[in-house]
Amino acid sequence: MKITGYRTLRTVHDWGRPVGDVNGFIASGVTDVPIVILETDAGVEGVGMGSHADLDRLFPALEGQDPRATATLYDAMLARVFKSSHGGATFGGIGALDTALWDIKAKLAGEPLWRLLGAADRFVPGYASGLDAALSDGDLATLYARFAERGFTAAKLKGGRNLTADLRRFDILSDLFSAAGTAPALMLDANESWNLKQAVRHVRALEESIDLTWVEEPLRRWDATGHARLSAAIRASVATGENLTGLEQYRPILDAGGADIVQAGAVWGITHFLRVAVTAHGRDLPVSPVGLTANHAVTAAAAAVPNHLSAEVQDLGSPFGLTLDQEFHDGGVVLGDRPGVGIEVDEAAIRHARADGNWQEPAGPHVRSPRAGLRLVDNGSWEQ
Repeated sequence: MKITGYRTLRTVHDWGRPVGDVNGFIASGVTDVPIVILETDAGVEGVGMGSHADLDRLFPALEGQDPRATATLYDAMLARVFKSSHGGATFGGIGALDTALWDIKAKLAGEPLWRLLGAADRFVPGYASGLDAALSDGDLATLYARFAERGFTAAKLKGGRNLTADLRRFDILSDLFSAAGTAPALMLDANESWNLKQAVRHVRALEESIDLTWVEEPLRRWDATGHARLSAAIRASVATGENLTGLEQYRPILDAGGADIVQAGAVWGITHFLRVAVTAHGRDLPVSPVGLTANHAVTAAAAAVPNHLSAEVQDLGSPFGLTLDQEFHDGGVVLGDRPGVGIEVDEAAIRHARADGNWQEPAGPHVRSPRAGLRLVDNGSWEQ
């Protein structure tokens, strides 16, 4: 059996609300979802999502190879681009192809990926995370009430610019998620928007009023010393790692003791998540995947690792033209039995719709705010 080619599609996710964080937001709530379909001479195809970046440079590492050799082919893709580095969007291309390889492997085995990877339980604990920075208090309550109805008892807010607003919004979540009689787990995601002293002041002030479970991406992703100093200065755990593109990038922050909860972006693929989980497990640290809404396949990997803590569930819907073999119940994700990663693609519908969306809008969360980490006071504007 050999890999013979690939094709690409691009669909959209309509969130039905503005989505964003401290850096900005996308008012339309419509974002792009790149899809890669890997082809074989046996007619079995694999579906992956992540990025279309550098696929032409990466594919020669796979062409003519047996797709079941997932670990070897992953390393072959890294080797293919080692001179220019596998970082950034290129790593998303690797992640998309890697996920497609795992999809083929599980389909050939006739098993859902969670079972192939060795999980005994199809249930994956999760927390609600609505990319909610631009929502009014009323819309915030409406959104998170839907998660609470599905049994979620943990939630993460986007924030970090205005202490009063963060406290008010946490009160809304606390009321919603305490209805079942359980004290909720509350987290804050600052998306790399603070310097160290801003982070210490803001989190300590929050902790005077709430029991904060973790603070996420408080500082720039490479600031190992700063993360370690922050962790020592606050009660909450420090969670970070979602934007690290490669296992080697974790070494400085883990050696410094800067990550209490090790995160991995789902967009970077299954093999990356599995390797990060093992690395964290070797240090007795929990792992948490970020952004499972479109990258459903990593949920299956989370079910199979011993140190999985909780997975970020950003939305209860799915991208246009994709059917994900999962349900949301009891505060988590219940995976199905469809062989493979559990993604069914309606290519005809996607190609016919020709919808557009762009995470890279200048006002959106994927473009760093020009005054991030440099504000003395907050005036409520994204244009500072």
